[in-house]
Amino acid sequence: MERFENAMRRLMLLRHAKTETDAPNGRDQDRRLDDRGQKDAAEMGDWIAAHRPVPEMVLVSHAVRARQTWEIAWQAMKDRVAAPQVEILPELYGADPAQILETIRTATVPANPKQLLLVGHNPGMHEAGLMLMGGGDPAGAKALANNLPTAGLAVLDFDVKDWGDVAYRRGKLVLFVSPKLLRLG
Repeated sequence: MERFENAMRRLMLLRHAKTETDAPNGRDQDRRLDDRGQKDAAEMGDWIAAHRPVPEMVLVSHAVRARQTWEIAWQAMKDRVAAPQVEILPELYGADPAQILETIRTATVPANPKQLLLVGHNPGMHEAGLMLMGGGDPAGAKALANNLPTAGLAVLDFDVKDWGDVAYRRGKLVLFVSPKLLRLG
C-alpha cells in the first residue's frame, strides 16, 4: 500500500463473509457464517493486519454474519495491531448507499479516525463502493464493478480532513481484494 498522509481518510468496506443459506429460526439477520466464511474472515483479518494502516474505528452491522465476520477477522489481527473502537450499528443492516454515507459522516464524530472499516451487506456496500469511487486502481475498479463478493474488501482514500466531507465520486480506490483474489495470487 502507498504512503498515507495526514489530510487523508481511508475507508475500508468489508462485506460479511459467506453464510449459511438460512438461519435455523428463518430470520435473515440471524444467518451465520459457514465454514468457508469463517476461513475467509480470518484470511481477510490477517491481510488487513499485514497491510497498514489498519482501522482505528470499525462500524459493524448488527446482523450475526457481519458481527461474526468482524470477530473472526479481529481474532486474526489482535496480536499485531492496536484495538480499534468498535460500534455495532443496526442501521448498517440493509443500508443503501445514502444511509452508508450518512453513517460514515455521523458515526465518526467526534473520534474522526483516520482509518475506518465498515462491515456490512450487499447490495448497499457494493453500490456505495462504486458511488464513492472517483478514480484510482483501474484493475481493482474493474473487479469491483462486477461485484463486492463475500469477504471482499474495497479500500478508498479521501483527501479530506474529516469524514463529514466524504462524498460520492471523491474517493480514490487504492485496492480491491477478496479471498478468491488472494488465492489466485
